[in-house]
Amino acid sequence: MDKMLTLLRPCVGLVVFFALVSCSTFSAREHYQVKHLYSTSDPEFERTMNSLLGPNLLLGNKIVTLRNGDEIFPAMLRAIRGAKRSIDFETYIYWKGRVGRDFAEALADRARAGVAVHVVLDWQGTRKLDHDSLQLMKDAGVEIVEYNPLRPYRPAFWYRPERLNNRTHRKLLIVDGKVGFTGGVGIADEWAGHAQDPQHYRDNHYRIEGPAVAELQAAFLDNWLRTNGSVLQGSDYFPPLGAVGPEKAQAFKSSSRGGSESARLMYLVSIASASKSVRLASAYFVPDNLAIDTLVEAAHRGVKIEIIVPGPHIDQQVVRQASRGTWPKLLAGGVRIYEYQPTMFHCKYMIVDDLWVSVGSSNFDSRSFRLNSEANVNVLDPGFARQQIAFFEQDKARSKEITLEMLKHQPIWDKVLNKAVTPIKPEL
Repeated sequence: MDKMLTLLRPCVGLVVFFALVSCSTFSAREHYQVKHLYSTSDPEFERTMNSLLGPNLLLGNKIVTLRNGDEIFPAMLRAIRGAKRSIDFETYIYWKGRVGRDFAEALADRARAGVAVHVVLDWQGTRKLDHDSLQLMKDAGVEIVEYNPLRPYRPAFWYRPERLNNRTHRKLLIVDGKVGFTGGVGIADEWAGHAQDPQHYRDNHYRIEGPAVAELQAAFLDNWLRTNGSVLQGSDYFPPLGAVGPEKAQAFKSSSRGGSESARLMYLVSIASASKSVRLASAYFVPDNLAIDTLVEAAHRGVKIEIIVPGPHIDQQVVRQASRGTWPKLLAGGVRIYEYQPTMFHCKYMIVDDLWVSVGSSNFDSRSFRLNSEANVNVLDPGFARQQIAFFEQDKARSKEITLEMLKHQPIWDKVLNKAVTPIKPEL
């Protein structure tokens, strides 16, 4: 009983508030029929992704995987410190600490040097950012805007409360329009180090050069225009970009305000197109019924499906309970699920058929699919896929497989909790 109360206590307010707004947020639910018509290696798959998601897959990109804070933060800070013309930065998590201070100082330094620095911070995700770091950037000339701040004195707060549920979950950094970063990392000390203990998260981030950087820049401009209204244009932001590597890639965005189904469609069509394997890593895995059916149907076609999710070390226990409530049907259908054991697993990537890879900010849940602003980079390249598979296998080796029999023998309160959080699954 104590365990159940501990887990549910922080969620009571969310349940009450979201119950009031969920009718308006989810009143029109689409029910797709996603059929297996072709494989990821067929030209039709590439044409479909180009048409569904908007930006085309472009050749000539170089994408470097950065694993954990020891690789991620130095690379991002090096790019910021080397900026000559512009820096565009959007993040959900930005908290007080050494990492946050390093970024504030680096951004402020370039602003003082005359570089145009624009920052979009999610109002909710950056509540822990200290005033000193924020003021340091502002005093240096960094343009900072908040995304969807809580303002009860405005009429929209009362007649459109569902807007508060829309957060920018994008993690974007574009420097001089030539180098881009995206992935799962938050600007906080929890991501520092190399996932060496439960206090330091396991995560991936990606450094991108080539034509796809312009698509990342366009994704940043989406929320910049919404919050600031000024158009960032010209060669400082969109310089000529030639081929610098072998990978074919596209960067796409999704948001509840436009393209709200892009992330969901990308995942569902990718899984439906799989002919051999799907490897999915997700920090928050709460599939809806359609996603469950699509995964199970793929498994019944003989597709090997493996999913890695956080284990006992997770920052949102209610999400773990909601996730586990969806597992019986998946496990019975042949899907294999693994819980990462050493620390919080914050990665978000998918590899299909050893060829198609999606990386970025999107989780496999309704919040990423319908509510948040997200940005992902898709890569159609066997070499890049092989590299991600190697990382997946390393993560899997540090995970524990969960079986249907194990779920059947859960403590009774775990089973109760799995069911108790069902009403708020669409908000997680």
